[in-house]
Amino acid sequence: FEKGRQTSATRIGPKRIHLVRTRGGNRKFRGLRMESGNFSWGSEGISRKCRVIGVSYHPSNNELVRTNTLTKSAVVQVDAAPFRQWYENHYGQGVGRRRQRAAGEKEEEVKKSKSVEKKQADRFKKQGKVEPAIEKQFEASRLYAVIASRPGQSGRCDGYILEGEELAFYQRAIRK
Repeated sequence: FEKGRQTSATRIGPKRIHLVRTRGGNRKFRGLRMESGNFSWGSEGISRKCRVIGVSYHPSNNELVRTNTLTKSAVVQVDAAPFRQWYENHYGQGVGRRRQRAAGEKEEEVKKSKSVEKKQADRFKKQGKVEPAIEKQFEASRLYAVIASRPGQSGRCDGYILEGEELAFYQRAIRK
């Protein structure tokens, strides 16, 4: 830190990562631009690669929200499609699809064996309920997530989907 280097100021855009030589000949990956990362959904125990849409809140500085700068602990909106797809395959139920289709259109029935249908129904009964706040986000096809990695140091933008009390707290903070 005594080298007086500029901040990486990681932004949203096509992936651009520079290598930085550090003490001992080791390397850091200076993430200058990123558009996607690996985000985990804690209550379901999965992670998927998602596109980062924008920065919604930052606990330290509003300027980082305005400039869409990706840093650790920034609250971002990510694309919900990979998680929706997993949920529908795993539980056999749609999530966050309240929009009615036109009367003429019918949803294509996917052929499944009885054993697969039973397995999915059992999973759904056991733990398939999604909390209403997350269901609402699925309707908009955007989920709130927190960046847990340090994009300017590791060259990755990884994090976790917000749920429960933490989600409620950040939603209140974003509304202000």
